[in-house]
This record gives sequence, C-alpha cells and structure tokens, in this order.
Amino acid sequence: MSRPKFRQELIDDTLRKLHTAVAGIKASVVVNRDGLLVASFPPGDDDDPLANPTSSPQVAAMAATLIGLAERTLGRLEQGDLERLLMEGEDGVMVVYPAGRATLAVLVDKEQKLGPVLYAASRTAKDVAGVLQG
Repeated sequence: MSRPKFRQELIDDTLRKLHTAVAGIKASVVVNRDGLLVASFPPGDDDDPLANPTSSPQVAAMAATLIGLAERTLGRLEQGDLERLLMEGEDGVMVVYPAGRATLAVLVDKEQKLGPVLYAASRTAKDVAGVLQG
C-alpha cells in the first residue's frame, strides 16, 4: 500500500509536470505571500546558484512583492482580481500567477510561443492552489 503524498511532494510533482508538458520553460517556483520559497523546479543547487536562478530567496521575495504590487495597483484602478503578471526581457519572459495562498512564477525562453505556456501555467497555478487549500 502506498503512503499518501505530502503537500510538498504534490507541489513538486505539479511543477515537474508543467516542465514536461511545455517546452521552453527554464525554471518555475512557488513562493508564499511572505516571499518564502515553497518549491522550485529544477530544484535549487547550493553549489551552483545559476542552475535555477528562480530558486534563490531573493527571487522568491521579489516575486511576492511584484504580485502584491500588481494586486494593489489593479485594486486601486478598480480592474478586478489579478489574473497574471507578464514581464518580458531581452533574453526571456517571466509569468507570475496567483496560486491561492502562494504565487507561481515561470521563467520562459524568449523564443518560446507563449500561448501554451500561459495555458499550462494557469492550470498549474490552480493545481498548486488546490494542494495548498486541501
């Protein structure tokens, strides 16, 4: 008989599934509203922080700050709840989704078509929210 999975394992599996489903995703991270790292994929490597730059505590804190600012801005402008935050840079794109009590941030190659990424990341954010709620 298999043992039930812990929330951490379920979130790790959810991130792994996101990376398998869509090509071009460099890294993903789930952070709580206080900016603390919940999970990352690929997992962080203390010996090589560039292996997954999104798994650093600083990036986790910045993602939580960004989503907080976006939510407050949309509220001030009376534009409803935040659906996603999209940032485009010269070398890549970061998409940030609210995920219940947490935030999902996904780092994507610049050349990747965003439609499949946005769809898969949206579903993943809902799955993460469900895990954290249950």
